[in-house]
Amino acid sequence: MKFSSTELERYDRQIRIKGLGKSGQSKLKKARVMVAGAGGLGCPTSIYLVAAGVGHVAIVDKDAVELSNLNRQILHWSNDVGKSKSVSTIKKLRQLNPEVKVEAIPKAITSDNARKLVKAFTVVVDGLDRWSTRFLLNKACVEEKIPFVHAGVYSLYGQITTVLPGKSPCLQCIMPKPPPEEEKFPVLGATAGTLGLLEALETIKIITGLGEPLVGRMLHFDGETMSFQEIRVERRQGCPVCGSL
Repeated sequence: MKFSSTELERYDRQIRIKGLGKSGQSKLKKARVMVAGAGGLGCPTSIYLVAAGVGHVAIVDKDAVELSNLNRQILHWSNDVGKSKSVSTIKKLRQLNPEVKVEAIPKAITSDNARKLVKAFTVVVDGLDRWSTRFLLNKACVEEKIPFVHAGVYSLYGQITTVLPGKSPCLQCIMPKPPPEEEKFPVLGATAGTLGLLEALETIKIITGLGEPLVGRMLHFDGETMSFQEIRVERRQGCPVCGSL
């Protein structure tokens, strides 16, 4: 794939990375990534995917910006309150990097449309805040055999793992029963930012083949002690979502 002179200059520092190079940059340019949620996780993830030159980034979010979002959802600003989150997000992303395509999908993810939404993408990223929707997305990605990068945050804590359907445990394996939902849970913006950036890194690694993604591993982050703990996770025999793969 050919690059313009502006693309070569824009991506110069990452093209210099051993194991990435122009071939990895070509993979990024060809890739299509769906970011589910334009919130505390989805905003930093989408910024770094667009900055890295992922060719097509779609932001799926049906909600409108609220004032209480602004401590962590960094692509929404004070004058965006009341506007569509997905539209607010792509407006800034287009200014960041006009070399890539960014798309707003202002829809709710449901059991009826989840598979249709994910099937056109290279990787799907979890920027959601409801476990029920996460599990719908996990199931759709497993059924369509699309890599799914999951992260979640609470207060100063977070976790991240990567699901490669048929090769790793899915979210249902790791959590047979979804955790209880909280309508408004505590979260520090910097915690969401930390996990969102890790999701962007995982996504770039999956697309380019660089390094080792968090497959069969869940990484826990403790912002109070500034520490990480890795936990091995395994596929669960009889999992109703991925057990047949």
